[in-house]
Amino acid sequence: MNSTLKNNYCNSITEFSRSKSSIVKIGQKEIGGDNPVSVQSMTNTNTMDTEATVQQTIKIFNEGADFVRITAQGVKEADNLAIIKSELRKKGYTNPLIADIHFNPKAALVAAKNVDKVRINPGNYVDKKNFKKLDFTDDEYKLEIEKIHQNLLPLLKVCKENNTAIRIGTNHGSLSDRILSKYGDTPKGMVESTMEFLRICRDTDFHNIVISMKASNTQIMVQANRLLVSQMQAEGMNYPLHLGVTEAGEGEDGRIKSAIGIGTLLNDGIGATIRISLTEDPEREIPVAKKLRDNFQNLKNHESIKPISKIAYNPYEYQKRLSRNIENIGNKNVPVVLADFSSIKIEQSDFQKIGYFFDKNRNQWTKNDFAAEYVFIDINKVGFTLPENLKIICSYKHWLSSFEKNENYFPIYDLDEFTKAKIKSAKINFVKLKYSDFSEIVFEDFSKDKTSVFILQTTNTNGIADQRAFFNELKIRDIPIPVIINRSYSENSFESLLLKSSADIGALFIDGFGDGIFIQNKIEENSDTNPEKINSFSFGILQACRVRTTKTEYISCPSCGRTLFDLQTATAKIRNKAGHLKGLKIGVMGCIVNGPGEMADADYGYVGTQKGKISLYKEHMVVKKNIPEENAVEELIALIKENGDWKEC
Repeated sequence: MNSTLKNNYCNSITEFSRSKSSIVKIGQKEIGGDNPVSVQSMTNTNTMDTEATVQQTIKIFNEGADFVRITAQGVKEADNLAIIKSELRKKGYTNPLIADIHFNPKAALVAAKNVDKVRINPGNYVDKKNFKKLDFTDDEYKLEIEKIHQNLLPLLKVCKENNTAIRIGTNHGSLSDRILSKYGDTPKGMVESTMEFLRICRDTDFHNIVISMKASNTQIMVQANRLLVSQMQAEGMNYPLHLGVTEAGEGEDGRIKSAIGIGTLLNDGIGATIRISLTEDPEREIPVAKKLRDNFQNLKNHESIKPISKIAYNPYEYQKRLSRNIENIGNKNVPVVLADFSSIKIEQSDFQKIGYFFDKNRNQWTKNDFAAEYVFIDINKVGFTLPENLKIICSYKHWLSSFEKNENYFPIYDLDEFTKAKIKSAKINFVKLKYSDFSEIVFEDFSKDKTSVFILQTTNTNGIADQRAFFNELKIRDIPIPVIINRSYSENSFESLLLKSSADIGALFIDGFGDGIFIQNKIEENSDTNPEKINSFSFGILQACRVRTTKTEYISCPSCGRTLFDLQTATAKIRNKAGHLKGLKIGVMGCIVNGPGEMADADYGYVGTQKGKISLYKEHMVVKKNIPEENAVEELIALIKENGDWKEC
């Protein structure tokens, strides 16, 4: 794709500004327009347990949430929302409450009278997903849309009468059979599923609407939201968006996925409200969401970035930028990982932190799947034998004194230093530069060079846009030089570093850019960041962007009042047993709502179907039903073995 840049999904590629959506009132709070991005979470208590739900809601609000969502799987739960709301008001909590509805329009009608917003899912509010009928005639398709119209009208009427907002929340994994028949399991299908509901709302003059487009796959999540904004613009709509990566998981992985998906869109100027969906206690989501949101608060006055007149990549569809192959970098190679040892006194044990282990008995090095391919030492010296497959990047002057003795040493230059250098590596020359260094003359020379790899840096506050503009110029001019994305931070908090780097670098990989990742962090002695952690989440970023796989992927929901077992405990058990199955995707879902559909592209599923009972899935097909929870993890392992996907540690 190489076309004139159109204002399809964001105001500008190089100048940050928030897309101004319509204003929606939820209770006494407004979102959209010029209002700041709000944060929210969802309770995981039984909705009929009023006291537990009230107490957990208070915990979430006390952490700074603007909204709390509560599941209402049936009419009795929807009725109880009124009691929960009353109890919260007695305790002085007036923040808006949201009801979460799946499959049950009657519950939605009741909930709409009791809370400030009702979330419905187009994939299961009227339509169904049975994985059966995928062949609809045109007439059958029209009849299904008319059925949606008739079923949605009563809810719109009640919401109008009670000033209740609606969130149309479309999930990638729960697209109906009808949508799948026409669009497949795609971002386009998600958009059309949403637009069908939006058109009905518009035609009945109901506009108190928020939209969400969620997926556990970060590429699909970003593409679907961008496509939706573009489609709404084409049809004269501008409703505010709620952002989230659904079933993101727990711990480091859940934070990385969320930061990549949500952060990419916040940088686009998209999003009025966000949720970080973690398989953890719900109140723990709020500080993470606030940290991520705040990273994009000060972008408005970022340093000027040279505007681009053409967009040379497709923001709605992943396609990796083609670059030439230099050693193990570029072309069809997976993105490499660079580790930074430039500011430490290097000892042999340090290499264990980045995946290399020295066997004293055999006097040789081994490595695991998380071994960085390159280590930057700058002017440091290494006084012992290095791992055979490890490559060292050092300053040009340091390299000049050692390259004849160490064939795995490679130089790194400033741009001016590279231009003047008389001796260069015959294999790889790493060149540091920024978008502001871009000039026709320099890049004409580089386009002929078969050994250069760019280390792309930025000092711009809006580093995502600055580095993306550089990649865009390379694409326009068809310059195939491999590029390592380098970001440098000064973060003493591990979580802050994780969220910032995941958003900053992940946004570029989502758009198909980058042949490697190089995270540096200038830290103080009391920092909880270190090379081992940075190396680990560098691989995590690549996996979350779906560009390099090094471990098992867990698609686990954050839990809610529908959950039928202890999600955190079950996920930990499965991770302990199956964490070595590189590339396998395992869905851990609390209930049938988040079951076979929401797992989307999982290879295996562990799904709650009754209290204390688990059903196991192979892809979308249930293969073992209602297994006692105490036996379910072992049964899952047996199922993986039966299908030939098990490997011993």
